[in-house]
Amino acid sequence: MTDQNILFILLFFVFVFLIWGRWRYDLVAFSALLVAVVSGVVPVSEAFSGFGHPAVVVVALVLIVSRGLTNSGAIELLSHYLLDASRKLRTHIGVMAGFAAVLSAAMNNVAALALLMPLDMQAALKAKRSPALTLMPLSFATILGGMITLIGTPPNIVIAEYRGSVMGEPYRMFDFAPVGLAVAIVGVAYVALIGWRLIPVARGQHNMAKELFELGDYVAEVKVPEESAATGQQVRDLDEITREHDVEIIGLVRRGKRQPGMARRVEIRKNDVLVLKAAPDGIEGFVGALGLKYARRNNMEGGVFTIDDASLLEVVVPEGARIEDRSAHSLRLMYRQGVTLLGVSRQGKQISQRVQELEIKAGDILLLLGSSEQLEDIANWLGCLPLAQRGLQVTQRQKAGLAVLIFGAAVLLASIGVLYLPIALGIAVVLMVLTGIIPVRHLYQSVEWSVIVLLGSMIPIGVALESSGATELIASGVVNAASGLSPAAVLVILMVITMTLSDVMNNVATAVIAAPIAFNIANTLGVNPDPFLMSVAVAASCAFLTPIGHKNNTLIMGPGGYRFSDYWRMGLPLEILVVAIGVPMILWVWPL
Repeated sequence: MTDQNILFILLFFVFVFLIWGRWRYDLVAFSALLVAVVSGVVPVSEAFSGFGHPAVVVVALVLIVSRGLTNSGAIELLSHYLLDASRKLRTHIGVMAGFAAVLSAAMNNVAALALLMPLDMQAALKAKRSPALTLMPLSFATILGGMITLIGTPPNIVIAEYRGSVMGEPYRMFDFAPVGLAVAIVGVAYVALIGWRLIPVARGQHNMAKELFELGDYVAEVKVPEESAATGQQVRDLDEITREHDVEIIGLVRRGKRQPGMARRVEIRKNDVLVLKAAPDGIEGFVGALGLKYARRNNMEGGVFTIDDASLLEVVVPEGARIEDRSAHSLRLMYRQGVTLLGVSRQGKQISQRVQELEIKAGDILLLLGSSEQLEDIANWLGCLPLAQRGLQVTQRQKAGLAVLIFGAAVLLASIGVLYLPIALGIAVVLMVLTGIIPVRHLYQSVEWSVIVLLGSMIPIGVALESSGATELIASGVVNAASGLSPAAVLVILMVITMTLSDVMNNVATAVIAAPIAFNIANTLGVNPDPFLMSVAVAASCAFLTPIGHKNNTLIMGPGGYRFSDYWRMGLPLEILVVAIGVPMILWVWPL
């Protein structure tokens, strides 16, 4: 079997597994790399060359610098001046979407959404409207803004470095700006004036995050110590006290196994776990009345929830979070971190089963109970994003100007060619650490390692595709299929194909695979490769039809209460607009 055939078969399975989504995309990509090495299509000496590729380094550094801008409070401070709950909905969306696009041009677009989403939800709460009306426009705006600069989105970094490898010079910081800015302006105008009206009416009638937090009933698990008044009684014997505190005992767990049904006739023993459903104050009263305890870490005193030492925090689970595809029990969340998972909301459906054993998915909203001082740090450890507005620290606010200065200097020096971009960003990271803007303990937490593994694994496969002649074969097939059409028409076809791939699989993987195909199509047609590479850069970022094509779309799914089918309603016209505006702009700025 030839190397080309092996690579085509391998790519087929990569596409299948990435679209299926059962396994994490970084695991799929790394497994594909190992198969490619074992089969001989990727030389052993080149197996891990992708992890030292400039594109991988730049992506990691951009994520760290974005964390520094966040920590400084500069962005949140500016955001407060833009928030006004009294604005009309259309005006609010226009202001927030415009700011989101500008912000995404200066930092990673996922980080931009993570900053603005809590602020947008706060504005929705004050205005007594559902965040479903504004979160999707906000997400789409951050994706659009990322197209404007090199560092706004990983696909741009991939395309820029690929151009450097095949044409001798990578794209610079603002080479994407003419096309990206035109697309972003039209796109933001669309989401503000028309797009939000296409969101199903039913979504606007519900506030999923508010409903989760204000639900009367949560699920909690409490432990029965030997001295508890419940010890020796049957569950049904506690009916009077459960009515008093408006608590429902929905289960009993003994030695890790849940007793059948509601365990009404089971005698309660020490170390049993009662599964309760009630309001937080009802749970507290019930726990106190019977001398029960929450399961907590061994080195923590007591264990009874009181308002003085614990609080509730809502978080949303992004793709690649530590807790994704795992349960609170498997992470030993209570014992290691002293945090209880009280509730989960998934696509607008409240889950009332035993939440400790529930496998968490990207887009879920989690309700956490824990120490007020440590809760947000633990949310970061889980890889989750708080939905509540975070307070600004005075000390960090004083460093806002310094953070912006460091970042601006790095961008300027890289733009005028004084420093190579990875070096400029590396210096910015070191300065932010030395000045305390980024704590050392947060340095590596800022990097999305799943994206790094994905990119480092796919680059050698992309190189193998090109060196084996597979990309040239694909390019010839596309050109032959479009025989008789102009190069501009072929450009449109390439853009639509890339968009479609990006809607169902990771946009970084799409850019890695599509870039060499675009270059070879241009060579086959005998035209300038730049417009074809630029069309891939734009199209790879345009994942508006599904919640799985871009991390930002996954992040808003739970808080907005969106369904899978909601995205294409607003996203399809936007993708058509991107092609209609993007292709003429590309051909004008980068002539064939």
